[in-house]
Amino acid sequence: MIDRELIERIVNEGIQVVDANIFVVDLKILVGNNIFLEIDREGGAVGIVDCVALSRKIEHHPDLEDEEVNFSLEVSSAGLDRPLRHKKQYRKHVGRSVKVKTTEPDNKIEGILQSADEEGIVVETREKVRVQGKKKKEWVVTQWPLHYPQIKEAKLVITF
Repeated sequence: MIDRELIERIVNEGIQVVDANIFVVDLKILVGNNIFLEIDREGGAVGIVDCVALSRKIEHHPDLEDEEVNFSLEVSSAGLDRPLRHKKQYRKHVGRSVKVKTTEPDNKIEGILQSADEEGIVVETREKVRVQGKKKKEWVVTQWPLHYPQIKEAKLVITF
């Protein structure tokens, strides 16, 4: 099996050449040297041109050519429909609608991602509730601070 550390080093070298704003979301090396690399970009989207350029940098790296190891490589962008998995992804999507499943049973939070840092995120929800002593419902805004270990899954809410 191909060495993971070698692949990580080659991927990082390729990223520095292609675009230093690109970061690795996921890297899997499966049986048969099948390499799956998922990337994203700080401050923008990853396009097919980025995936192809990085793929070429990796495939034609001298260290891999010297190894004479057969492998397959798939480089893809972190799609909008995929869960957020990297802290940089959370920071990138501050201000967007998210749906978060927490580690607590049956706890789902849907709202605006207000902030993200090294420790966790804050999701703001708004709902109309009847306030005691008032006839009309009023908007209640709630801030939900979550540490990353509390997040089971977080996805962007795509609206058209």
